[in-house]
Amino acid sequence: MKPNKILIVDDEPINISLLEDILKEEKYNIRSASSGEEALKILSDFEPDLILLDILMSGMDGYEVCQKIRSNKRFRLIKIIMVSAMAMLKERLKGYDVGADDYITKPFKKEELLAKIRVVMRLKETEAETEKYRLNLEAIFRSVKDGILTVDDDKRVIEANDAVSIICGIPKEKIIGSQFGDLFVNCNRGCETVLEETLKTQNVVQEYRVECQHQQKHRQVVVLSSSPLKDQYNRIVGAVLVIRDTTKMHDLERELIEQHRFHNIIGKSSTMQNIYRLLENLSGTNTTILINGESGTGKELVAKALHYGSDRAHKPLIKVNCSALSENLLESELFGHVKGAFTGAIRSRIGRFQAADGGTIFLDEIGDISPLIQLKLLRVLQEREFERVGDTTTQKVDVRVLTATNKDLKEKVRLGEFREDLFYRLKVVEIHLPPLRDRLEDIPLLFSHFCKQFNKIFNKQIDGMSDEVIRIMMDYHWPGNVRELQHAIEHAFVLCNDRTIAVDHLPPELKMTMAANICVPKKKFVSATDEAQAYLEALTKTGWNKAKTSRLMGVSRPTLYKKMREYKLEKPSSKIDLT
Repeated sequence: MKPNKILIVDDEPINISLLEDILKEEKYNIRSASSGEEALKILSDFEPDLILLDILMSGMDGYEVCQKIRSNKRFRLIKIIMVSAMAMLKERLKGYDVGADDYITKPFKKEELLAKIRVVMRLKETEAETEKYRLNLEAIFRSVKDGILTVDDDKRVIEANDAVSIICGIPKEKIIGSQFGDLFVNCNRGCETVLEETLKTQNVVQEYRVECQHQQKHRQVVVLSSSPLKDQYNRIVGAVLVIRDTTKMHDLERELIEQHRFHNIIGKSSTMQNIYRLLENLSGTNTTILINGESGTGKELVAKALHYGSDRAHKPLIKVNCSALSENLLESELFGHVKGAFTGAIRSRIGRFQAADGGTIFLDEIGDISPLIQLKLLRVLQEREFERVGDTTTQKVDVRVLTATNKDLKEKVRLGEFREDLFYRLKVVEIHLPPLRDRLEDIPLLFSHFCKQFNKIFNKQIDGMSDEVIRIMMDYHWPGNVRELQHAIEHAFVLCNDRTIAVDHLPPELKMTMAANICVPKKKFVSATDEAQAYLEALTKTGWNKAKTSRLMGVSRPTLYKKMREYKLEKPSSKIDLT
């Protein structure tokens, strides 16, 4: 352990010599200065633990030296004992006023001096430990990501770290010293509620989640905890508030909940409700399912819902687009190959079926696969086994097969383009997804869903669409279905700088719907039979195009659907029954 350092400051050489003799016996590290000016110069290099400071010196006296030392934060932990021949109380008090720690009167006994030195050295060690502890606490206080704030029993802010300023959006200099209730006025004041509970009941409040509803920080979610603030006598003198920003975690939780609830399949129409019930019934099975629907109706979302709602949810979901690859590439992609099986096969590779072992494989555009792939797929469905390209070893797999198509597979079977035995293997259960034009009542719900997504992406606050836009969306044919609606809303978000989407923000193809939608006077009919016949003729004339028919008849799309249901008007089947 290094010896303590002591600086002797006295303008009398004899006094310096006397003190040096006493202190050397105690193994102290000693330096001396014959004036106040010299002492101040030595401080930076020597930085003593203790200064024995004579008061009456020529030039700068001991009081002035003490004041200058205490004014420098770097030297504030140095202990100072004033040394003087004056024993008057007035002189002692003046020494304490300028920052001295103790006072000794000449002539003094050796034992008295050493005792005073030991006392102030122990005091310095204690203060150094306290200072180290304080600095560590300050470093933690500054660096912790949670906001930490303390108030007195009148709710005046005593201290706050930088995180409070970041989370609450208030400059730190405005927080400290202010009345708590005057600070947090642009939010729902959940923090104040928690603090008041602790101050009133003297109880700890833990993990109180609240959505801030802050004007500048929309959707911010925080978790609040508070506890009583106690002094050294265990008296409650205020409260401590901890603010944890959990917005990202909250968003992730919400996304997971949405994913597990039919995996973002949106719709309240009766058709969609039937699909939801079917998905629930299928969730606990390993049944092979064929998902049928036009492009953009959400076939992949249904596949995800089926997988993540099953016992295989913790295993892989492997997706393959069958129309994107040639026959040879698709065979290798599905079943894998061994090294040298064909030109370019420089290493062995497992296929998608093997990768999906224990989980689910989703084969999209299944109607486009070749006869060879149909045959191999049939074997997998029947035997749950296959061989890799170029290999004779049979591979066994435990996999659930989901397929999707926008083709009429039954018609392809009739034409000899698709194996009938495979068709019936694939469609143990068939889920038909309706086109968006057949569930127009879901458009407002879909709009709301996509608004939430794009508000987050574009940092906007769009929450509605004009009446004209609503009419256009209800009249449009939506050949691209929900995917096209999503892209149309994204297009509008890019252009819209207001809270409401207007016609000018829509893609050109939707605006053309408005231009073509010339007001046609609603026809009047003598009887229901005449009206039914008129609607049937209009539908036939337009090739059963609902948008064109509604314009031709001068009615809205919902009215057209109502009339079609009322008169049981259905598009005749184009298939030829050969039986």
